[in-house]
Amino acid sequence: MGCGAGRHAFELYRRGANVVAFDMDQQELDGVERMFGAMRLEGEVPADATARTVRGDALELPFEDDTFDKIIASEVLEHIPDDMRAMAELLRVLKPGGQLSVTVPSWLPERICWALSEAYHTAPGGHVRIYTLAELQAKLKFTGFRVDGHHHAHGLHAPYWWIKCAVGVDNASHPLAKAYHEVLVWDIMKRPLATRLAEKALNPLIGKSVVTYFTKPATSRKQVPADAA
Repeated sequence: MGCGAGRHAFELYRRGANVVAFDMDQQELDGVERMFGAMRLEGEVPADATARTVRGDALELPFEDDTFDKIIASEVLEHIPDDMRAMAELLRVLKPGGQLSVTVPSWLPERICWALSEAYHTAPGGHVRIYTLAELQAKLKFTGFRVDGHHHAHGLHAPYWWIKCAVGVDNASHPLAKAYHEVLVWDIMKRPLATRLAEKALNPLIGKSVVTYFTKPATSRKQVPADAA
């Protein structure tokens, strides 16, 4: 849900999943669809794996009840004013016993970004809230999910966003922002041991994202009504 440019969808497809990449941005979905096709042509995916895109609204998911085995909602709930309605929709379309992974910006790195730049969080479609881990888990538990655990990720990315907020979120050509971005790209491509160890140490302290895991109980209580959020 909220697949964006498709990073998670592509990896799941490579691993043999039957993937539905869902978003409200048709332009993003067009790019994801093209990449799905290229992956098939290049033989990068198992023969029995499938992938398709679907456009729609997170508040009214266009799927039947109990459709999916697993759902990823990465960096999306912080953009949705009526987040609990979106959570109720996630519960509805997940099968009993199915698993949900949610990531949102971690509280401290996000708070620093908001303090450094008003433009970071006031742009149309931007972040409308800063979650604490306790708030996120409590809301999803109230919706009907079982809380399974969490961890933090992307510790090397938080300083990049602080730099961006300090020099201008749209100022990609700033020497410091450009240099740090090149380091991140190099790290993603090469994954050297030094930066892997550094990120592992930084994640609990300044990990840019908190990754949380939930399960829909086999016997789930009635979903939260849309007007109860």
